Amino acid sequence: MAKPVLMFDSLSCCEGCGLQVLNCETDLLPILEKADIGRFREASDGDVDHYNVAFVEGSIVTPHDIERIQEIRAKTDLLVALGACATHGGVNFLKNFQDPDDVAKYVYGDKRAWFPHVAARPLKAEVRVDAEIPGCPINPREFLEAATCLLTGKPFKLPNYPVCVPCKLADNVCLWHKGAACLGVVTRAGCDPYLCPSAGHKCIGCRGLVDKPNTQAAKDVMAEFGLTVDDILREFRLFQGIYKEVAQEA
Repeated sequence: MAKPVLMFDSLSCCEGCGLQVLNCETDLLPILEKADIGRFREASDGDVDHYNVAFVEGSIVTPHDIERIQEIRAKTDLLVALGACATHGGVNFLKNFQDPDDVAKYVYGDKRAWFPHVAARPLKAEVRVDAEIPGCPINPREFLEAATCLLTGKPFKLPNYPVCVPCKLADNVCLWHKGAACLGVVTRAGCDPYLCPSAGHKCIGCRGLVDKPNTQAAKDVMAEFGLTVDDILREFRLFQGIYKEVAQEA
């Protein structure tokens, strides 16, 4: 019986999530025993006509990106958005808060007409996405778990609780008490054991919001430390700008 075929590709991004997959090294061997790689942009040449599971990183920022993701969707059974750019638009989404002509002029100068572009968006804005693995970059352990589940037909579910939960379990001192505007109160957990607050860095929201985030709790924390929604909006937009309605509610 033929093994299922996996593929890894990228749209507009730094390709750091694909690198994280390669960083799994020997931990990839059990997956490679169960599946073949039909395409891996960062690791090999070649392609095949059909994929059972396609992992795609990067956001859509050009007409070519739209064509490419539609082509991949047509050739795959399961499409997995890999990383913050693919799941929520990522850092690329920041350009949507600026005049698109100004952005093109700043990046490409007098050659901007050579580079057609569209508003940044995640994969699910253009095609059906079957699963998501958020983060910037992804958590390798979460990737291994997701890939194993998809290959064995088991359900894969993302954590639906905020970063504050594993942060408190790690006995970290809340970074708000150290003067850092941490977004862990509304950001989806799952980054552990690479928890940013454990290393003294505030959560910047790269995994997106939990389902039904407790915006009132977030406002209470900000109020306690003398900040308003406007004060933290710049931090929020870095990775969570796509959630405009949540920011408006806050």
